[in-house]
Amino acid sequence: MYRVANASEYLAITGVGINDVKLTKKAWVLPGQSCTVFDLSPVNYTFEVQAMSAEKLPFILPAVFTIGPKVDEYESLLKYARLLSHHDKLSNHVTDLVQGVIEGETRVLAASMTMEDIFKGTKEFKKEVFDKVQLELNQFGLLIYNANVKQLVDVSGHEYFSFLGQKTQKEAENQAKVDVAEAKMKGEIGAKSRQGQTMQNAAKIDAETKVYTIQRQGEGKKEEVKVNAEVKIYENKREAEVAEANAELAMKKAGWAKNAKMAEVEANKVVEIREAELQRDVEKMSAMTQTEKLRAEFLSKASVDFEAKVQKANWELYEKQKAAEAVLYKKEKEAEAERVSASASLFAKQQRADAELYAKKKEAEGLVALAEAQGKYLTKLLEALGGNYGALRDYLMINGGMYQEIAKTNAEAIQGLQPKISIWNNGDQMGEGGAMKDMAGVYKMLPPLLNAVHEQTGMVPPAWIGKLSNSNVSS
Repeated sequence: MYRVANASEYLAITGVGINDVKLTKKAWVLPGQSCTVFDLSPVNYTFEVQAMSAEKLPFILPAVFTIGPKVDEYESLLKYARLLSHHDKLSNHVTDLVQGVIEGETRVLAASMTMEDIFKGTKEFKKEVFDKVQLELNQFGLLIYNANVKQLVDVSGHEYFSFLGQKTQKEAENQAKVDVAEAKMKGEIGAKSRQGQTMQNAAKIDAETKVYTIQRQGEGKKEEVKVNAEVKIYENKREAEVAEANAELAMKKAGWAKNAKMAEVEANKVVEIREAELQRDVEKMSAMTQTEKLRAEFLSKASVDFEAKVQKANWELYEKQKAAEAVLYKKEKEAEAERVSASASLFAKQQRADAELYAKKKEAEGLVALAEAQGKYLTKLLEALGGNYGALRDYLMINGGMYQEIAKTNAEAIQGLQPKISIWNNGDQMGEGGAMKDMAGVYKMLPPLLNAVHEQTGMVPPAWIGKLSNSNVSS
């Protein structure tokens, strides 16, 4: 069957003719092969990871991860096809896998950082989580296309971020009030300064007018009026600067006092809130202790006796059950031991029979091989001797020590007897002291020896040794 995948899909084919997994967009699926279609599009996974900082402060990290197969790397696609292609991407298996990796890495990273570091370095914390999760997902062939980590949230019963936000809000409000006060102070000082400058300018104009008038009246009074005007202007200027400095000092003292008062009030409120929480816990534990005490005091002896009898009955029943189970287990083990023993005996007999049969087969094969080798050996000897069977027989007898055995047997047969020895002599042509006397003696001994061999075995000596007389051969 011919299969074609969509644009966002791949075919994973296994089976006959494929060593591992074949990834393709289109292919013929042959008999004996299996084809799985898996989607490459990424999926959003939303989690609320509960973690704990180095100070043992719990918090919740809401996050949305967009995760899918890594399409740019063939090896990653093979990993995904082997491990996750048979699961739906929205199934509990894949979701639990991704969630387990994200929660594990987030908790490990958060445990090594303080809450202040996590809150202030949120961006770096998110990047660390992203990198460590991606490192773990690489072994499954998955890629994080996008990660959106939301604002950290307090766990129920812990208001760290709430108190931290309130502190930041109060600090901002106090700073705003200080800024307003400083702006108001600058405005009042500016108004006073402008008013002083107006008065100075008016006085200056009046003085100049008077000076002009006095100048008109005479040169003598002119200098006096001018000096008096300049002294008056200097005095006014100094008074304005002193007033401005006093006003600025008063405003700063008021701001400092206000900040100190606000910090003291905030500290008192935090202490009061913590005392209220501790008091509530103490009252709760006291109420629980009182309840348990009353319950223990008002339990009747009848209830205690009833529970004791029930426990005793249950124990007796349990002992009887265990005794019966022990007997049954013993019987089962004995039967199983007998069955195993019988099986072992039968197997041993089968093994011995197989070993004997195998030994017989090997012995027969050895005899056949020996016969074949001897046949080839005799054929080669016969070919070397030119097809002379008599020569082949003589060679085999000599090589096999047949003549030595015959001589030994004859010697043993006549041992202790007094044989009749015949000596043949063809004359003394060589002379009594000739060099060939000994050789002649050897040759004289051959005829009776060959006759004796012929009489006892029926064998005729080779032609190169000599021939027997016709009477001896016929007899």
